[in-house]
Amino acid sequence: MTTGSIGHPSRGRDGRRQSASLALTAVVVLALGACGGKSSGSESGSGQSQALTLYTCVNDATIQPVIAAFEKAESGSHVDLFRAPTGELNARVAADARSGGLRADVVWGCDPLTVQAFVDQGLVGGWTPPDADAVPAEFRTDDYVGAHVLYMVAVHRTDVPAPRTWADLAGPGYTALAVPDPSVAASALGTLGYFAADPAYGVDFYRSLKDHGAVQVSTPDNVTTGVAQGVYDAGITTASSAYAAKDDGSPVDVVWPEPGAVAIYGPIALATHSADSGAAKAFISFVVSKEGQTVLGGAGSYPTLPGVGGPTVPAGAPVVSPDWAAIGADKASILADYQQVFGG
Repeated sequence: MTTGSIGHPSRGRDGRRQSASLALTAVVVLALGACGGKSSGSESGSGQSQALTLYTCVNDATIQPVIAAFEKAESGSHVDLFRAPTGELNARVAADARSGGLRADVVWGCDPLTVQAFVDQGLVGGWTPPDADAVPAEFRTDDYVGAHVLYMVAVHRTDVPAPRTWADLAGPGYTALAVPDPSVAASALGTLGYFAADPAYGVDFYRSLKDHGAVQVSTPDNVTTGVAQGVYDAGITTASSAYAAKDDGSPVDVVWPEPGAVAIYGPIALATHSADSGAAKAFISFVVSKEGQTVLGGAGSYPTLPGVGGPTVPAGAPVVSPDWAAIGADKASILADYQQVFGG
């Protein structure tokens, strides 16, 4: 911000001239204090406005309560939100990068591959909260920390058999199936990566599903809706989506098939250009704190922090995790093989 110089009042002028000059000086000082860089956040607890921009793929049912709780806990805070499925989120970040740089202060993704790609581009990373080590080590790195977990499960109508294993979905009990698009939903990409690396399944698993009437839809929620409405017999979706439909009275049930529901964690990361943003750091710290994780769990998502409540994994339910490094290295070929089945 540019300001004009202020001269001293001439000797012999009356006191009103001096008072006016002092008032103008005060205005300029205040104006200078309002000037800032790209990051608009102030330190937590300062009482000043704490604005930040958040990019996320987390659903509204979860993100809105978390934002509301943060803004209530941090006086004067405000979160500007851009929310979209992972495919659209990637497009937004790429557009930002082409036009001058990332416009988010915080990115909260739905899988490690997406956020790691942003780290590799130098857009996010380099900081995690001091107490991030309370989150299990498998859900964090030096550049980001997991804020929630998605479990990919099978959802089926109550008038068709319950699949015991994932392979059962390609059996004779189903004539119409739905799978989410891995180019749109990060959870679908992680699931594809897991199956592609498992010798017992591979990408051929998806070919078997298609041979038994499977179609590709956009997101896991679209899978759940289609099964609940009777369009499909069964499909692959998130546990939170499937249980929500069941709790709403839809004629569906949820199975954690063997060898396991696929666990996919969603990391939250600080934008590199916002390294000095107290507001951005306060938001990330809140999200992974006991208070924030409790709010997240109460909104129906699975927290990464143990012992804070929220949805529970059924007793004895099997869970598996993708090899994220392997998926990252082979992502292009995995997607190419998959697109030979369902198209691109």
